[in-house]
Amino acid sequence: MNRILAYRFSAFGDVAMTVPVFTEFLQQNPDVEVVMVSRKNFQDLFEGIPNLIFKGIDFDEYKGIFGLRKLGKFLLKEVQPDYIADLHDVIRTKTLDLFFIKNGFKVYKINKGKEEKELLTDVWNLDKKKLTPTSERYADVFRAMNFKLELSHQYPINSSIKNGIGIAPFAQHKGKMLPLEKTFEVAKTLAEHHKIYFFGGGKNEVEILNNWQQQIPNSKNLAGTLTLKEELQKISELEVMISMDSANMHLASLVGTRCISVWGSTHPYAGFLGYGQSENDIVQVKDLTCRPCSVFGDKECYRGDWACLEEIQIQKIIDLI
Repeated sequence: MNRILAYRFSAFGDVAMTVPVFTEFLQQNPDVEVVMVSRKNFQDLFEGIPNLIFKGIDFDEYKGIFGLRKLGKFLLKEVQPDYIADLHDVIRTKTLDLFFIKNGFKVYKINKGKEEKELLTDVWNLDKKKLTPTSERYADVFRAMNFKLELSHQYPINSSIKNGIGIAPFAQHKGKMLPLEKTFEVAKTLAEHHKIYFFGGGKNEVEILNNWQQQIPNSKNLAGTLTLKEELQKISELEVMISMDSANMHLASLVGTRCISVWGSTHPYAGFLGYGQSENDIVQVKDLTCRPCSVFGDKECYRGDWACLEEIQIQKIIDLI
């Protein structure tokens, strides 16, 4: 049996996007075993995938060049891989790659399409083209090893009885986040006919959502109350999730729940739409030539008015329900 050592350390949404790729890869290549190395707290994302072993790492134990060398030695001894897959390609993993190369391995790396993404986010470029989905970029790493892999781009069919609407109003960066007053109005309107569940994390988010729960009848704040495993279970029971371009969109894909996604300074063209999610469920301001100005939503607004988010009509979201 061939064994692949794969690693991707962050961000949460990007790590979640590897899951459907591993699932379909291992279904199509049953004689392969994958050892996935990532942060300890991501373990529940990978539960139940046959032939996948998850190794959670605490990076405080592996700081700097010497720490990464120590990690490399540990993985080489523990995993005894036939192939190495770097699904991250950042300074930390490049350092780890060098260790494996020195030990006689060829490292297969993700092609992030950096130049294409720079062109896509150039506000002066008016000819925007759809880029390769991130899931296909992950798949290409395994194809380069001469394994067969055809992605279905379908999320799993979930036969559980679904009810309620999930709303995840937050994202890591302002450029990805619908103004909170707009999301509040969406929740308030939908709560007239549906049970609403709020998702988030961190003290500030929990406080805001507790406040919303008090103001909106028929709503419940789940932020800060669930483990990742429980959160995945709850999302799987929802009729639909409303999320920004952030991790909750990807969690919905993992558990077979439809997701309406809101996009501001980022754009689905960059390849980060949730696996199997419909382009018909994307909410965005289409006629802004400056979009996207960022792949991650971490840049200040070029115009200064955040039109990409301020001009989104909440009725568009409500109409999709």
